[in-house]
Amino acid sequence: MEIKNHRLKGKNIKYQESPNHSGKLKNGVPDTIVIHYTSGGSVEGAISTLCNPIIKASAHLVIGRDKSITQLVNFDTIAWHAGRSSYKGRNSFNNFSIGIEIDNAGKLEKSEAGYVAWFGRNYQSKDVIKAVHRNQSESTYWHKYTEDQIELVFEICEELIKTYPIELIVGHEEIAPSRKIDPGPAFPLDKLRTRLLSHNRAEDGSDEKIVFTQKMGVVTANRLNIRSDPWLGAKTVAPPLAGGTELKILDETNGWYHVDIVHKGWVSKKYVSS
Repeated sequence: MEIKNHRLKGKNIKYQESPNHSGKLKNGVPDTIVIHYTSGGSVEGAISTLCNPIIKASAHLVIGRDKSITQLVNFDTIAWHAGRSSYKGRNSFNNFSIGIEIDNAGKLEKSEAGYVAWFGRNYQSKDVIKAVHRNQSESTYWHKYTEDQIELVFEICEELIKTYPIELIVGHEEIAPSRKIDPGPAFPLDKLRTRLLSHNRAEDGSDEKIVFTQKMGVVTANRLNIRSDPWLGAKTVAPPLAGGTELKILDETNGWYHVDIVHKGWVSKKYVSS
């Protein structure tokens, strides 16, 4: 699996262009991945919906339960997957994120025949988990994702992180908590973030300050934002740094490097080789 010309290439991957998209993403983005579920009964139905110009919705990728991957929008183009959205001081996530839809029925209700989705299909207990949603307080029933789907999403996110300056992975439920509940507790969202975005954690869990020795580094991403402070919502202080840019690393904190290259600012550590 690899990304070429803003398209995912590899086994079981096809491209079906959706008319539902805007212009190109600005320089320095995409920097976020948003995980969704389709809330439907089939991957074919989801793709048809996301390619329907009347619906005015789309996503960059759709992951089927049959291990299929369908790309609907190039990664450098704005897809319409996030809608009204806000998180940590930023709004309108369509403008700087990649949307991944996973074929999954979502929340289920228990019935005499099993567990029923909103569209009327029944699911057996082997395909259901009972869990508490991150935005709720009581346990409910959810359609399970397949192991293959979860593995594919992890692999895809890893490739996206290698290619683009991805600094954040969120669920739709986190950027639109009053409207959305996807991907829900059946998807290991926190595990995904921990595995792919957490870096430099002390083995003993100590918060003790470590004396940092200044060193040189090289930008490994195609483009890397340089920010005023070491967090994703901080404003950018200069145009994105190009891949291969050499920089002086002054300090480090929570997965960020404080660097000096014409302008001083903070960059995500994982995109700098030192």
